[in-house]
Amino acid sequence: MSIDITPHQEWLSPVVLCFSGLDPSGGAGISADIEAIASLGCHCAPIITTLTAQDSSNVKDIQPVDSTFLISQARAILEDMPVKAIKIGLLGSVAVIEAIHTVLTDYPNIPVILDPVLVAGGGTIISSREIIAAMENLLLPHTTLITPNTNEARAIAVQADTLEACAHELMGMGCEYVLITGTHDDSEKVLNRLWGHNRSLLDCEWDRLPDEYHGSGCILASSIAAGIAQGMSMQSAVREAQSFTWHSLKHGQRLGMGQLIPNRLFWANAEYANNWRKSTN
Repeated sequence: MSIDITPHQEWLSPVVLCFSGLDPSGGAGISADIEAIASLGCHCAPIITTLTAQDSSNVKDIQPVDSTFLISQARAILEDMPVKAIKIGLLGSVAVIEAIHTVLTDYPNIPVILDPVLVAGGGTIISSREIIAAMENLLLPHTTLITPNTNEARAIAVQADTLEACAHELMGMGCEYVLITGTHDDSEKVLNRLWGHNRSLLDCEWDRLPDEYHGSGCILASSIAAGIAQGMSMQSAVREAQSFTWHSLKHGQRLGMGQLIPNRLFWANAEYANNWRKSTN
């Protein structure tokens, strides 16, 4: 008797291609992307942009990958799998940005979620002004959604004097949507605001958690990419991703001597999973 092992189309996981750095602590970067995207029902195809020497406290050193090889990695996946969304994280060099730009130019119809990683959680600056300028000129015109925190928004949109002005400046650079997160603000609640079509679309408030977390921005951007890959509207994907991210942080673990490592697999605990489901209904 023969067994049919042909996969049924409706069972296939949507593919999210991730350009991200490698964090050996497993808190941020591609580790965060893979776990978040898999948790939300998608398949992550990982492309490493930058190797890092870092722990749960801070980044010690970075080493961008060869840009030509990066393009080869991406093309191998894009010519083989039906990629439904692209997530971009740590860039590392202008050459890496130029390589990603080449890929995005050849595949203009895939939604792009960009997490502009400028400063490590411990304070190390990991993006120069040249990198920011290259990102503005080469990536933002291809970006569906950019997810800066308030500090990153101000660092990119240098002409703006308010966060609303930052959002409009980023949209003027080519981003279709802008989600500015309030995790770095000194406020009782965290306010995350989504802009699109030259107006404010969505405000979400979250209880501010007491600790610091390694990789929260990576989780948020990759979770949104997973939602988009599954066909959600931008507002629905942003809502769902925030809920998943907040619960991952709430159940974070102190595995090292620095920031807590988010628990992207919190849903494996029945009690945690039930609380997450209740919060999304």
